[in-house]
Amino acid sequence: MTYLDRILAAHREAAALDDRPLGSLVESAEEMPAPRGFRRALAAAPVGEIAVVAEVKRRSPSKGPLAPGLDPAGLARAYEAGGATCLSVLTDAEFFGGSPADLASARAACGLPVLRKDFTVSEHDVADARLMGADAVLLIVAALDDDELRRFVGLARRLQLDALVEVHDDAELDRAVAAGADLIGVNQRDLVTFEVDTARAVRLGHRLPEGALGVAESGIRDGDDAAALRQAGYRAVLVGESLVTSPDPAGAVRELRG
Repeated sequence: MTYLDRILAAHREAAALDDRPLGSLVESAEEMPAPRGFRRALAAAPVGEIAVVAEVKRRSPSKGPLAPGLDPAGLARAYEAGGATCLSVLTDAEFFGGSPADLASARAACGLPVLRKDFTVSEHDVADARLMGADAVLLIVAALDDDELRRFVGLARRLQLDALVEVHDDAELDRAVAAGADLIGVNQRDLVTFEVDTARAVRLGHRLPEGALGVAESGIRDGDDAAALRQAGYRAVLVGESLVTSPDPAGAVRELRG
């Protein structure tokens, strides 16, 4: 099995065992305080500057521990000091070492909107993102069929969550657009092999539809990489590994911003 197969199998098994009434979860999620506006914050970044979505990430399935002693609150404050526009927080425990507590801690420590970075496979997952305080939810096109994608985008909007819809190729981009996505992430990491193709986002950037806000993800190391992606039409970059392993996360964010 590939990395993606194993991760999705675990998440779908957990979803199948989740017997919480969806209606009650949705009602509770609708009563949460207003979100901070993830997409709105990215769209408001100054013209000519790329927004940085800085990630709180403890480990990787392919590389193992990246920052096992990571302090989510301290890292969030450093990212904010460096000028990050938003945060992304891994909440998957088994494969990435994250947790909802990491998200809550990071969000409480700063004023930035936060993406719940996880493998969303059910409506319960969407509602949980809102309940744990996230301002946006990740929907991976490769992990979902068209009906799931449409339903999850719709529920996210009902709950005032922004949906970052992640794609890897032309066919997935077409599916994202058909589902009504207006915030599209192009992941340069192949979720089957976990290898990074640093030209993938540039290739797909020219196909992003008018009105959609593009976020380039994975394999972004420095300001030169970020500048090339800005030239390719992206409004934001989502960066994890190079930030969590940096001795100066605030400075690393400033470099990405240029």
